[in-house]
Order: sequence, then C-alpha cells, then structure tokens
Amino acid sequence: MHGLWSSRLAFILAATGAAVGLGNIWKFPYIMGQNGGGAFVLVYLLCIFLIGIPVMMSEVLIGRRGRQSPGLSVKTLALEANASTRWQLAGWSGLAASYLILSFYAVIAGWALYYVYKTAVGTFVDMPAAEVGAEFGQFISNPYLLMGFSAVVLALTIYVVGRGVHKGLEKAVNYLMPALFVLLLLMAIYSALNGAFAEALEFMFKPDFSKLTMNGVLLALGHAFFSLSLASGAMIIYGAYLPSNVSIGKTTLLIALCDTAVALLAGLAIFPLVFGYGLTPAEGPGLIFVTLPIAFGAMPFGTLFGTLFFVMLVFAAFTSAIAMIESTVAWLVETKGLKRYQATLGTGISLWLLGLATVFSFSGAAWATLDWTLLGKPIASLFELKDYLTSAIMLPIGGLFIAIFTGWVMSERASREELATSKLAYQCWRFAIRWITPVAVIIVFLNLIGVLDVFRAFSGN
Repeated sequence: MHGLWSSRLAFILAATGAAVGLGNIWKFPYIMGQNGGGAFVLVYLLCIFLIGIPVMMSEVLIGRRGRQSPGLSVKTLALEANASTRWQLAGWSGLAASYLILSFYAVIAGWALYYVYKTAVGTFVDMPAAEVGAEFGQFISNPYLLMGFSAVVLALTIYVVGRGVHKGLEKAVNYLMPALFVLLLLMAIYSALNGAFAEALEFMFKPDFSKLTMNGVLLALGHAFFSLSLASGAMIIYGAYLPSNVSIGKTTLLIALCDTAVALLAGLAIFPLVFGYGLTPAEGPGLIFVTLPIAFGAMPFGTLFGTLFFVMLVFAAFTSAIAMIESTVAWLVETKGLKRYQATLGTGISLWLLGLATVFSFSGAAWATLDWTLLGKPIASLFELKDYLTSAIMLPIGGLFIAIFTGWVMSERASREELATSKLAYQCWRFAIRWITPVAVIIVFLNLIGVLDVFRAFSGN
C-alpha cells in the first residue's frame, strides 16, 4: 500500500535522517564534554552496541514483518504469536510520542530556519555578545514569528511526505543527507583552520574518568537510546518499507555508525570555534543560537559559514520531522481510507495547532504557563510538559515494551526469519534484547524520574 525503499542505501539514508536531529548538533558534544570527554564516548559507544542497535533491529524487524503502521504491525505479530493484541499499545505509544514531539520540534526547527536568514543578511557581524543574546530572547518571545516559521517547516514536511515513499521521502533524503554530511565536513575543516582545534580535541576525546559519574554513565545510556530515534515509531514505519532481501543487522549497524559520526563531527565543527573565541561550551540550546552567532560575527567569512551551519541544522531537523510524521500519516491512510495528501495535510495542520502551546510557552502566555510537578520534575510550561512527558516517560516505556515483545512474546521463528543472520549473531541479539536492554531501559527510566536520586540519597552517595 505504501511502497518500498528502492535500495538498501535509500533506507540507510532515511533511517539515519530520522536519527540525526537537533540533538546531535549541540546536545551530544555538550554532554560529552561535561562527563569525561573520551571516557563518556567509550561508554556511549558501548551503549550503542549493547542497547541501541538491538532495539533498532527489533523495531525494523517488527515493521518489515508487519508491513503496516507501528500499532497495526505489533498487533499482527502478536496474533501470529498467539499473544494478546494489547501488545499493540507498544506501537501506538511510539506513534503518539512522535506526534507530540513533532508538535514542539517543528517550532525549534523554525528557530534554525529563522537564523539562516538572520545570519545570511549579516545581522551578527561585530554585534556585541549582549545584543546577540537579546536578539534571541526577542525572537522566541514573538509568537507571530514562531508561528510563521513553524508553519513553513510543517508545510515543507507536508509537501515531501505527501508525495509518498519514492517521490517524497526517498527523494528528499537522497539529497538532504549527503548535503548534511558535506556541510558538516566543511564546517569541521573551517573550524579546524579558524578555531582552537587542539583544545577542542582534548575537550572532546581526552578520557577523564574522574568526571564520569554514575549519572554520566546513565546519561550516555539514555542518549544512546534516544539519539537513534527509538520507541518513536519512526524505525518501525521505515522498516515497513524495507525490502525483504536487505540484512537488518548490517543495515542497523551502519545507521548507528552514521548517527554517531554525525554527532562527533558536530562537536568538531562547534567546539574549535567556541574555544577559539573564548566562549563557553556550557550553554545548552544557547550554544547554537547565542554563542555560535557571536563567533560567526567575529570570524573571517563568518557570514557565509554561519549561514551554511544553520542550513545544515535545518536539514538535520527536517529529515527527523518527515520521519516523525510518517507513522501518523500511514495509520490514517490504512485505517481511515484517506488519500496520502489528505492524511498529511490534516496531520500537519493539527500539529501546527498543537504547536501553539509551545509557541506561547516561550512568549510567557498565562494559559501556557504551569506550576506543576510531574514525577518529581518541576514543569513550568506546556512546552516543558510535552518535552518531559515524551522523553522521560513515553519513549522509555515504549522502548521497554518493544524489547519485551520481540524478546519474549514474538515468535522465535518469526524473528529468525526476518533477521536471517548467523546462529551466533542471532543468539547475541536475542540475549541482548531479552536481558540487557530491558534492565538498562528500566535503569534509565528510574533515573529520569528521580527514583535513583532518592535511592542514592538514602544510601548516602
């Protein structure tokens, strides 16, 4: 009904695009530098191989065998295993999570689009640091600008996804992902020539195990899980379009390697400039929208390369957006009899409306302001509520259910047929998905909701 990827490469580009997003460009380098540098990288890579890849294999496996949207694919495989159809909730939770995430992700992606324009016209050239920060603050507090740029992001997403698998999704990632890699390489080379490259290398890769606390290990574990776009339905629906003759194991390994390479390249593109211009890396989102514009405004050819950087950021956000909307569109086509463009347009409009909660959260509107506590986490706005609800609750629980379903519920014969790998490789995957992944995800979830903090407080650590 939905079509198939034309090649293994097309799937790799699409799935890598789903995994690579705004978090890869600033979050991974930032948390890596704050948690032991090279020591954090080692733990992160270990988590990718032991947890991220097995879960991704599970999701692609479900999608390809079910050939439907996430919930319906899980339901089909549950029936095949003579298990309860309630397991389909594992798929529906991913669809719901991706829908909620995209409602605020499109707003943040709009920031990057706006900064392409602001950088290209030379706004930040020789601008004092205080004024750069004020410029960002004025922008995010303007609801009309945020509404407009998020609408542009969603309109482009609607156009691409509405064209289908071959003419839309595949064609877009075939251009966007190579362009993203080229831009990253250009930015890394430019940063090496114009920034403090040696200092950045030491910051990123010199192991400092004294800074790697248990929280740092858990952070690496959580980021490995979330950076691969797992438990959001994206890998299941992309797996549904994967031809039967493509190796799931080899393909997911390549996707994980590409995703990690993008994160590391982003660090090499960002931190030489940060250190070279005496700025601080501990800025979170401000690292991109406040700190870097200061550097771009002061360096040679800063307007050109600053513009290219934000174009790259838009590409990363866009490839993730089209992956997140696809599950909902596929479900509407399957169950409601809608044409693809109808399903995409309706989903896009509803996402824009839901995104208003994020827009007015930044502008400080009274109706979007909260004073809640959710599982020990203070929630100050509707944006924070959506962010925490998805990242800290829905995704970890969804990932746990996927691991349990494929490891304990799904027919072993079915999983062997889909993975079609050597006996040793299959046994390694099955052991990881049945034992290592569930325990690790539970630990991450407990840490995110603060249970481990309570335990450590009682134990005196």
